[in-house]
Amino acid sequence: MDHPEIWRAIDTLAAEQGLSPSGLARRAGLDPTAFNPSKRLGPDGRPRWPSTESISKVLRTTDTQLDAFAALVTGQAPLSSTSRAAAGRQVPMLPLDQVIGDGLFDSSGFPIDAAWKETPQPTSGDPHAYALEVTDESLEPVFRVGTLLLVSPAAPVRRGDRVVVRTQRSEVMVKQLVRRGASRVDLKAMNPTRNDRSFALSEIAWLHRIVWASQ
Repeated sequence: MDHPEIWRAIDTLAAEQGLSPSGLARRAGLDPTAFNPSKRLGPDGRPRWPSTESISKVLRTTDTQLDAFAALVTGQAPLSSTSRAAAGRQVPMLPLDQVIGDGLFDSSGFPIDAAWKETPQPTSGDPHAYALEVTDESLEPVFRVGTLLLVSPAAPVRRGDRVVVRTQRSEVMVKQLVRRGASRVDLKAMNPTRNDRSFALSEIAWLHRIVWASQ
């Protein structure tokens, strides 16, 4: 694990709780500025790491297990079904093969259509979270048929994250983010038999992080 991955995990955990990094620090009883971007580098420009004590306080106050936090660091599904399965709520859900065309999302990528069903999912802290059910083998071996993917529009997205992407042409896909630059977005397929994709940034309507999978 490296410096950006640790801070990404903290940022994502904050988003799952519906908090800013400073709000998460405050809830954990820390200085509200402890997780601010300005505190992540020292005066000499060298990386400044969060203390083990501050991470411990954050995990305790959010009821997050260490394995779930480690998954956040590595970019895997961050919500642990064993640590949070009981703390669920109803979120909109559709089979992935039905998420096509217009009218299902608003301009921010929030579900808006009555066609969405509801399903109980682990708490994400994002009121706009939604779920997609994998309906074919195109995402294997990462996600099997029948897997439910919990997607959070509020969660920060970094390189290596698994994401749901919608293009301006209303195409929806599940990929791994390889790079998001000033002008292009590069995506890697989950299944080695499927094509990787690359888009001009202007071709992307939105890109949301997958924060949990049921498998």
